[in-house]
Amino acid sequence: MEPSRDIQRLLDIMAALRHPETGCPWDIVQTFETIKPYTIEEAYEVVDAIERRDMDDLCDELGDLLLQVVYHARMAEEADEFDFGDVVEAVTRKMIRRHPHVFARSDADTPEAVKLQWDEIKQAEKADRKARRLRRGLLQEAMSGHLGSVQRSFPALVEALKLQERAAKVGFDWSEPEPILDKIEEEVGELRQALKSGDRGKVADELGDLIFALVNIGRHVDTDPEMALRGTNTKFRRRFSHIERELEASGETLDSASLDRMEELWQAAKAIERQLT
Repeated sequence: MEPSRDIQRLLDIMAALRHPETGCPWDIVQTFETIKPYTIEEAYEVVDAIERRDMDDLCDELGDLLLQVVYHARMAEEADEFDFGDVVEAVTRKMIRRHPHVFARSDADTPEAVKLQWDEIKQAEKADRKARRLRRGLLQEAMSGHLGSVQRSFPALVEALKLQERAAKVGFDWSEPEPILDKIEEEVGELRQALKSGDRGKVADELGDLIFALVNIGRHVDTDPEMALRGTNTKFRRRFSHIERELEASGETLDSASLDRMEELWQAAKAIERQLT
């Protein structure tokens, strides 16, 4: 089988991999649950390629992510649920429906008006989806309340952000950032008390409250906490690599270097960054 720019070739490859008699032994036994972690991983690798501005890697990672869609669609087709064509039809229908200002007559001619129209359409879609779930007997999913559309499978930071955004739509929100900073200080105090108590359960609970409040301040200052943390992770990697290089250059190792020595090199890395900005 030869590579191709045609999506049908990818569908054929997946069908061959999943063939119960002649397919790949590993691919044959996979399920939605076993493939799910790879789907999440591939999405993060796409983000990583974007942040590194590596277009060659981005092309490759987008292919890996597309493979995940094809994989799930193939398994659904084998279960007589839906196929890849249904996935494409569903998303094209959704895009057309959500953009009447492009594909039909609409008065939405500003970004603000488009956002309002988008939210109204999504609410109508939500009601329709709930009705379909009820018809299929998925009562628990359909009757999960205002926050029911926020998926529990999201990474925790993303889930916290989505929950706060949903709650804000009905007015359950801070009016400005300043009170959230007070809340953060309050949560820090409660975390200190939990640490003194030595109760690991309380520590975990208060730490979660603090992180949730930090997500909230990020939302109010229009800064995605997930992206902010990823930026800090990148910065940490860069500075720690500086420590490793400097220690190696002076004949030292991470294991033998004192904390004071590593902190000295950490501050030097920060100074270099300040000079470059």
